[in-house]
Amino acid sequence: MTKKNPNPIDVHVGSRIRLRRNMLGLSQERLGESLGITFQQIQKYEKGTNRVGASRLQAIASILNTPVSFFFEGAPEEDDDGTGKPADDSAPYVADFLSSSEGIQLNRAFVKIADPKVRRKVLELVKALAAEPTSTEG
Repeated sequence: MTKKNPNPIDVHVGSRIRLRRNMLGLSQERLGESLGITFQQIQKYEKGTNRVGASRLQAIASILNTPVSFFFEGAPEEDDDGTGKPADDSAPYVADFLSSSEGIQLNRAFVKIADPKVRRKVLELVKALAAEPTSTEG
């Protein structure tokens, strides 16, 4: 018997659950306790090994204080054969960054900036830094 690969949509939804949980600084154990399930079940959801049912996803969205649609943002599109293809080439990169330690720290700090003008200035600074040539010749 061959092991079935998880559906790409389930993997995406799971990665978005992990992303949001990490953004809030919530452990798998705490999320599981809030849902009345084990942290191992949360791990399986986050890996896409187990599919998250609609009512469970609604409960997760409520606990993580986000709309259900958040979990589907950037989801792969389904092919004719039922497999997924990325909707956007940058989506996996962005999810990987936002799941990283630096991404989480940056996101947490950024959302604490109350003044929208300051947030825009920070964004402009980051864009300017990203556009700078990396060459140190001279």
